[in-house]
Amino acid sequence: MNHRRNFFKAAGATMVGAAAVSRAGAALLPEAAINTSPATQLPPAPPTGRPFQPLVTLNGWSLPWRMKNNVKEFHLVAEPVVREIAPGMTANLWGYNGSSPGPTIEAVEGDRIRIFVTNKLPEVTSVHWHGVLLPSGMDGVTGLTQPPIAVGKTFMYEFVLQRPGTFMYHPHADEMVQMAMGMMGLFIVHPKDPRQFKVDRDFGFILNAYDIQPGSATPQVNTMLDFNLWTWNSRAFPGIDPFVARTGERVRIRVGNLTMTNHPIHMHGPHFEVTGTDGGWVPKSARWPEVTTDIAVGQMRAFEFDALAGDWAIHCHKSHHTMNAMGHGVPTMIGVDHREVAKKITRLIPDYMVMGDRGMHDMAEMEMPLPDNTLPMMTGTGPFGAIGMGGMFSVVKVRDNIQRGDFKDPGPYQHPAGTLASEYTAEAPEVVRAAAPKADSHTLQVRKPTGHEGH
Repeated sequence: MNHRRNFFKAAGATMVGAAAVSRAGAALLPEAAINTSPATQLPPAPPTGRPFQPLVTLNGWSLPWRMKNNVKEFHLVAEPVVREIAPGMTANLWGYNGSSPGPTIEAVEGDRIRIFVTNKLPEVTSVHWHGVLLPSGMDGVTGLTQPPIAVGKTFMYEFVLQRPGTFMYHPHADEMVQMAMGMMGLFIVHPKDPRQFKVDRDFGFILNAYDIQPGSATPQVNTMLDFNLWTWNSRAFPGIDPFVARTGERVRIRVGNLTMTNHPIHMHGPHFEVTGTDGGWVPKSARWPEVTTDIAVGQMRAFEFDALAGDWAIHCHKSHHTMNAMGHGVPTMIGVDHREVAKKITRLIPDYMVMGDRGMHDMAEMEMPLPDNTLPMMTGTGPFGAIGMGGMFSVVKVRDNIQRGDFKDPGPYQHPAGTLASEYTAEAPEVVRAAAPKADSHTLQVRKPTGHEGH
């Protein structure tokens, strides 16, 4: 009971709830920063308040704040946005401050923060601070803990940050539609002691998915599982930026999952430790080594590794999640000889192409007409040709000569002599196959139980 009293005392007398801001009060709101760029924006050093190491949001940015009477004030604007999923395709989404996902909110354990939320959507909304410990009246569940934020209105949330960790924000109003349209963002609470949980580079992004039919631009919000665009921070490879680090640096990657399914995130190269969840930081004695960590719906994971020189793929290990613009009704044609049928079809449709009879890798190298605003299914190239992946895929690029604070793409890795797989050109030994077993070598002897001889 004492713990609960102390918590609400620390949280402050803000249990009056999220109050609507009048027109006169709107003039006192902090400026609502807008950013529509799909590129990773390096965060500036904290201008005021407690110091912390800023997070680098993959293909995203951090929301500025102002200090007013020792309170950090932020301003979120919920609104329709246009997001470039990858070069060649844009989507009509809903988000915050010009982007989807919205900007990352960063603050420090012990900060009192005040977040103004202005609704420029065509319907009501709210904001739930996913995983953040706060008074019930600030939890953002429409109808249960607050009235909805009506169209054109601004609400105010205010609370004290009780613990550090990796959290998210998203609506709890018409959630199926609003989250399917891209309304979400990262909420990072840094420790008040900047030496605690310190790493050299700290990255973060949110897993999300969309069902956008070829040639269109607006997601189908009633889709439950059959999505065709699997994205990180509403970007699909090759539109996802790389993670850049220097050899030997300690690197953290934080991942939140707001899709409709789990995602086993696998990183090639160095092994990592799972160091955090949305429930907090894992004690050192309880951390476990992995090369793949499964992130369930609504969960967050933070993992850390010591950077090793090279270009290391990082991706969801569900194979369909590294593809774009998938069709779920395409038959498997592997091994089918349809040359004669193809000849007849090309008489009627000259541009017809045979696909899938030898597997699907040809799709990674094939250039074919597509509807406007449609991504190829498998796309992206590397120094050795087509990578053959899209969707939830990127590269951890580690170099010996990367400078502190430098996150620019360093280009392809230059492999040291003797460390690159290559074609074997010497004479190959003759392949000797094992002899086929005799026909009766697998005869099965069965003894029937007594009394069942006639069966």
